[in-house]
Amino acid sequence: VLSLLFLVTVVIWSVFLEKKDGLLTVAFLDVGQGDAIFIEAPNGNQMIVDGGSGPAVLRKLGNIMPLYDRSLDVVVATHPDKDHIGGLPDVLRAYKVDFLLRSGAKNNTGVYRELNSISKEGNVQEVLARRGMIIHLGEGAYAEILFPDRDVSQADPNEASIVMRVVYGDTKILLTGDSPKKIEKYLTSLYGKYLESDILKVGHHGSKTSTSNYFLSAVQPSISIISAGINNRYGHPHKEVITLLEKIKSNIISTSESGTIIIKSDGKNIILK
Repeated sequence: VLSLLFLVTVVIWSVFLEKKDGLLTVAFLDVGQGDAIFIEAPNGNQMIVDGGSGPAVLRKLGNIMPLYDRSLDVVVATHPDKDHIGGLPDVLRAYKVDFLLRSGAKNNTGVYRELNSISKEGNVQEVLARRGMIIHLGEGAYAEILFPDRDVSQADPNEASIVMRVVYGDTKILLTGDSPKKIEKYLTSLYGKYLESDILKVGHHGSKTSTSNYFLSAVQPSISIISAGINNRYGHPHKEVITLLEKIKSNIISTSESGTIIIKSDGKNIILK
């Protein structure tokens, strides 16, 4: 009994004495062939962008988040393909989620219907992402929605991907979902050099359908993250994409080779773990 009381006391004090490091944390989770990105603001507010294709996301979140932390402030489903929302029903079951941000794109898959059902059961507040929206994460960190800027309910899921940029001080991280070159061209014409970012989550897992030369010319990322499964059947990342990234001397890092990739920033300096 005494041992149990001691253990409980230690856990309680560890909760209250925990101190945030004052850094923005962005973890590109190794969930195989899919996307899942965990974001924690300097004040501890948390957001996850996509959830991979299955339960792997829960294991990876367990490696990043403390055992006692069972809530997420915002969950973002960039678009309804399974390799992006497949793990989100499990996330909504395991964590208390305040907001679910969606593009409005629809699908007729079982996992899409399951996500809709669990979201309603859990009374999660759903929000349609639209250009110009700002998600204030706290202490100056925020996520800005760059796309979509229209009703995408009838659009191709990839073309409807939420494109957002996470900003903290001078640090800018661009997340593009599976946006194809068509959307990249539109964004480049719309924003130009405003797209310039330190870190780019390479579109569509490094597929040659994304990451055009004109888009990279605007973004100019010093670090490019590719979220893809090892020896995946799609051949991601494609050689053409790697060549373009090497041409602009971007540091290319893939979850298939490095596992979960953690980036921290104090608003000026970027620390890669």
